[in-house]
Amino acid sequence: MDIGVYFAYWEQKWDVDYVPYVKKVADLGFDILEVGAAGIVNMSDQELKTLKNEAEKYNIRLTAGLGLPEKYDVSSENEEIRKNGIAFMKKVLDKLDKANIRKIGGIIYSHWPVDYSKPVDKPKTRSIAIKSIRELADYANQYNIMLLMETVNRFEQFLVNDADEAIAFVDAINKDNVKVMLDTFHMNIEEDNIANAIRKTGSKLGHLHIGEANRKVPGKGHISWEEIGSALRDIDFQDDVVMEPFVKPGGKVGLDIRVWRDLSNQGEEADLDKDIKESLAYVRSVF
Repeated sequence: MDIGVYFAYWEQKWDVDYVPYVKKVADLGFDILEVGAAGIVNMSDQELKTLKNEAEKYNIRLTAGLGLPEKYDVSSENEEIRKNGIAFMKKVLDKLDKANIRKIGGIIYSHWPVDYSKPVDKPKTRSIAIKSIRELADYANQYNIMLLMETVNRFEQFLVNDADEAIAFVDAINKDNVKVMLDTFHMNIEEDNIANAIRKTGSKLGHLHIGEANRKVPGKGHISWEEIGSALRDIDFQDDVVMEPFVKPGGKVGLDIRVWRDLSNQGEEADLDKDIKESLAYVRSVF
């Protein structure tokens, strides 16, 4: 089991230079740096090569996350929007390959955050999403890239809210390179029992995001990490765990994640590196 961290823990923008974070996370003791596909897609081939080489230099594996904007919604009833989303995602996959990124997860089956001012037709949206992900899975297969369907809470999306829905969704897609991505922040809202949901997902679990119920680093809240670790051992989970805490307000990241107060409890003097390093040691001890 490799453990990583999402770059946006330190950032207020989604589209940044990821290269400096490779050495940072290596020095902190992580195995993985998760980057934003929204930034990757804008990088030149040379920039992607530089990122790839930096990751190889520090023995850091790269993964990617993405919440598709509405204009690229691959579950849209508007066929032009859906096709634009497919084309965008294929461009993302081309770029990921050049950076040697073999996993992308998130809300890549619909759009994020959902606009609830519009009517919701969940069965129809689900059917279109399945069709789109099947096509994207076939395209991703040439690069040996895994697509990860993330469960997200009801306030941010409606299509895949819990492990049951994620399992059924992945089963309906029926592609070897499509798996479930669970996230403890969202699971805290949607699941009856987080550990049991992990056990139920079993071998279909391809990626796990972790963070406290209020998005602090693991170990600074009420989530039972010992129980989660036990569940991961029960299913012999050998894949990736990525920390995705958000503790600082401000910028596009703070706006999108709805961080309206300083969750570090340390103000401008917050030592984010120290906090995440301590959290990593804790997670390794219980997982």
